Amino acid sequence: MSFPKNFLWGGATAANQLEGAYLEDGKGLSVADVMTCGGKSRFKVDLPYIKPEYQRFLSKMRYVTYEKDGIEKACIAFKKETYPDSGVPKIVEGEFYPNHKAIDFYHRYKEDIALMAKMGFKAYRMSIAWSRIYPDGEEEKPNEKGLKFYDSVFDELLKYGIEPVVTLSHYEMPLSLSIKYQGFANRKLVDLYYKYCETVFERYADKVKYWLTFNEINSIIHSAFVNAGVFSKDQELSEIASYHQMLASAKVCQLAHEKYPGLRIGCMISSSIPYPYTCKPEDNLEALRSYDLRVNYYSDTMVRGYIPEYKLKDLERKGIKLPILDKDLEVLKKGIVDFISISYYQTSIAAAKDEGLKMAEGNMIRHIANPYLKISEWGWSIDPVGLRYTLNYLYDRYHKPIMIVENGLGANDILNEDKTIHDDYRIAYLKNHLSEIKKAIEIDGVDVMGYTSWGCIDLVSCSSGQMSKRYGFIYVDFDDDQKGTLIRYPKDSFYWYKHIIETNGEEL
Repeated sequence: MSFPKNFLWGGATAANQLEGAYLEDGKGLSVADVMTCGGKSRFKVDLPYIKPEYQRFLSKMRYVTYEKDGIEKACIAFKKETYPDSGVPKIVEGEFYPNHKAIDFYHRYKEDIALMAKMGFKAYRMSIAWSRIYPDGEEEKPNEKGLKFYDSVFDELLKYGIEPVVTLSHYEMPLSLSIKYQGFANRKLVDLYYKYCETVFERYADKVKYWLTFNEINSIIHSAFVNAGVFSKDQELSEIASYHQMLASAKVCQLAHEKYPGLRIGCMISSSIPYPYTCKPEDNLEALRSYDLRVNYYSDTMVRGYIPEYKLKDLERKGIKLPILDKDLEVLKKGIVDFISISYYQTSIAAAKDEGLKMAEGNMIRHIANPYLKISEWGWSIDPVGLRYTLNYLYDRYHKPIMIVENGLGANDILNEDKTIHDDYRIAYLKNHLSEIKKAIEIDGVDVMGYTSWGCIDLVSCSSGQMSKRYGFIYVDFDDDQKGTLIRYPKDSFYWYKHIIETNGEEL
């Protein structure tokens, strides 16, 4: 069994988790820049619920967003009436914000890319920080220093023959767009995102072939602020925001296909297949229903080009109406993606009733514990076979190429006195998952384009803000308090992965 000859082996990161330099060279604040390191909680400022007495302001905001005049005025009035200043996401003096320094990739990218090249990377999945290009999101002209930085990063990658795979929005929206408009809950964000994408396509179309529109677009279910800039727990706002994101994705796909036909645009979803708790029909129905609403709705819309009936019925039952305007459905139909990309870390279990069942928490989600699976130090279930199952499920459903752009094991690695890091547990984890990918390709016939292991170099954890939760092949000497030398050290997995790439996965 073998991987395709042109398989894209590599690693993945996000700008907000490794760049640092959070206000350098004209960069503006992003939603990630107000995320503290708080163990289970990444926020010192609670994201408030909307009080019933302010529903009229909410309604006013939604309808005004579709008019040319009065947009800003209505949104500011809504925010002022609904939230006290303490409820607005902002930097609080005395708190610790790990993304501000991260691992200083901004100044060390040449060193880090050289290490990736030494491993033999064919691809590097990364993101552009939107707030480096448009610091507040609404400037007339982009920030040239921000554009030049990514020019340098792409040039460095291409020097080594590494293909950039770029996420356009990876939890890095300009903070001002969240505070001013409630992020993608406001239709104005569709145009602002389009302008940003238009700018980077024009600048980098000759350097970057593969693009992803939104990272884990379905994560809005549990992380509306991080995902879409919605600092509220109101479900209707989140539903509207995710609709606007998918509309924006479709418009950007159309732009790329019409103006830059050489580009390939993909969606990116967080995939966690739910197994039914028993063979009881009700548990199987719950597994189907939950996956439809948590994952398939988003991929169905972006891959098939229409909003599925099961989602429209779900919204109808909840009294939520999407703000679909004339020609929106035509845009969705024409703006379908070229391939599917996924993050895969774990599977879950679904039951019609979960009362009395043992529960577990992992990746910011509480779910029923699976007694047949081991768990990581951070409570994530480890299920390599589930990845093969997921690849088959997606390919059967869509028959589009699939790229696995996130997968990996977060662990508390130890830097020994001789500067070695023995992470045999990570090698075992990756070996088992790659073995299942190989089976999906050779035995099942799934078209898998590539594999970019998450956090190929240690970085700040998205879910916890910790450095101690390490994923990388490269150890960064920096702890949870950001103390250390920032010196990079290859782990045992570094040399193992190098051999995997050299043999194109023949020798797992």
